[in-house]
Amino acid sequence: MDALPQHPLAIARDLHGLSQSGLAEEIRQAARRRDRRAGTTKQQVSVWERPGGRVPDAWFQQLIADVFGVGHDRVTVLGWPYWLPGNEAPTALGSGTTVAALREAQRRAMLNRRTLVGLAPAALAALAQQWATLDPALASSAADGRPVAPEFVTWLESSVRHLTGMPTVDRQHSAQLLDSYYETVVGLLEKSRCDQVTEARLFTLASSLAQTIGWHRFDHDHHAAAGHYWSAALHAAHQVGDADRGAGVLSDLAYQNIWLGQAGTAIDVLDHALSRTQDATARSLLHLRKARALAMNGDARACRRDLDAAEHALDSATTAPPAWCSWMSPADLAVDSGRCLIDLGESGPALHQISQGVALLPDARDKTRAVFLTYEAESLLRQGEIDHSASIAGEALVLAQRIGSSRCVRQISDLAPGYEPHPKVQGVEQFLSIVRAWHHQEAPHGRRASASTHARTADRRAAHGPSGNALRCGRHHPATL
Repeated sequence: MDALPQHPLAIARDLHGLSQSGLAEEIRQAARRRDRRAGTTKQQVSVWERPGGRVPDAWFQQLIADVFGVGHDRVTVLGWPYWLPGNEAPTALGSGTTVAALREAQRRAMLNRRTLVGLAPAALAALAQQWATLDPALASSAADGRPVAPEFVTWLESSVRHLTGMPTVDRQHSAQLLDSYYETVVGLLEKSRCDQVTEARLFTLASSLAQTIGWHRFDHDHHAAAGHYWSAALHAAHQVGDADRGAGVLSDLAYQNIWLGQAGTAIDVLDHALSRTQDATARSLLHLRKARALAMNGDARACRRDLDAAEHALDSATTAPPAWCSWMSPADLAVDSGRCLIDLGESGPALHQISQGVALLPDARDKTRAVFLTYEAESLLRQGEIDHSASIAGEALVLAQRIGSSRCVRQISDLAPGYEPHPKVQGVEQFLSIVRAWHHQEAPHGRRASASTHARTADRRAAHGPSGNALRCGRHHPATL
C-alpha cells in the first residue's frame, strides 16, 4: 500500500532525521541563538503538517529555515511550503542542463513519496517564461563512450509507443517497464556517442517517456515527482526545438496546478504555452484548460472567451495533431465545458454538456470515462437526482479502482458528503460503503485518506449541492487516456 500523502515539512524532517518533537526542540534552540524565545511544541509542528493546516508565521518560518540551513531569500521568493528542503525548484532551462534535469527527475522519483504539493508556483512560472523566450539549440554530442546505432533507437521508439498505446486498464502495469526505458535513454545521453540526428531522437524519446512517467506519478499523488518529470520533459523538448511538445508539457504542469487549487499559476503557464504553439488541436486543448482555470477563479466572461477559442481551434484543425494531444475530441470539449459551467454555478446546462460528452467518448479511454462520469454524478446531485447520481458515481468509482488510479478514486470519493443526508435513497448506501472501505484501506490507523479533500476545504464551502452539502470535484485530466 502506498504511504499517505506527506506534507513538505514532514519530508524535510525526514531528510534531517528529526521527529516532530526533535524539530520543535531545534526551533526553540534557533530562537535562543537569536536571543528570543519560541514555545514550539510537537503539537504545533503537527498542526503545520496537517493538510490544509495553519501556515507558520514569518518568525517561525525564519526559525525553521535556520534549522534546515535554508537562505531567507529562498523563503521569500518561493513561499511556504515550497522553500522547504526536499522540494527543490526545477533546473533552469539552458544549454548543458537537459541531461542533468532528466537524471534529477529520476532521483526525485526514488523518494517515492506521495506529496501534497507540486513545484513551487514561482519556480514554475519562471520555467514557463524561460521556455517561451529562450531560443532552443541542440547540444553538442557526447565526446566519449560507444556509438549508438540508429536501429537501436528505432527499436526503443517502437517499444515505447507500444507501451504508451496500451489500453488504460493495462497501462497501470507498465510503470516499471517505462522506468527501465527511461534509465536506458538517459544513460545513452550521458555516456554514448551519436550523431546529431540520433541524439535529437533520444532527447525526443526522453521527453515522451518523462511526460508519460509524470502522469503515472501524478495518478498516484506523487505530485513533486510528477512535477520534476514534467520539468525534465520540457527540458528535452526545448533541447530539440519541439515547441508543440513543450506546450503540451506546460499544459500538464498547468493541469496539476488546477488540480492542486492554484488556478492563477495555471493561467500564467498556459498563456506562455499558447505563445509558441501553432497546431490547432494543441491550441484547442490549451484554451480549454485555461477556461477551466478561469472558471475556478469565477471569471465567467474570460472563461467563455477561451471556451469559444477552444471550439474554434478544434473545428479548424486540418492536420494530424501532435501525439500528446491526439486524443482531444468534441467529447473532451463538451465535458470540460460542462465542468466549467458547474464551477460557474450553472448546473442545468452543465449536465446537458457532460451527458453529451460522455456519450461521445470512445470505450478505450477508461480513465477519462471515470472522470467524466464523476462530473455527470456531481451535476445530477446538484439537480437533486440522488438515486441516478449515486448509480453514476458508483460506476465511476468501480472503474477508477479497476484502472488503479488513486487520484481518480479520491476525486470520486470527494462526492460522498453530498450523499450522506440521503442514506435511504437507492444506491446511496452501496456507494458510501465502497468509499468507506477505500478510506479504511488507505488510512488503517484512523487518519483521513483524502489529502485533496483537506486541500480543497475552502472550495467545497463555496460550492453547495442539495440540502446544503458541500460538493467539489473539479479535478480531472482528459489526457490520461
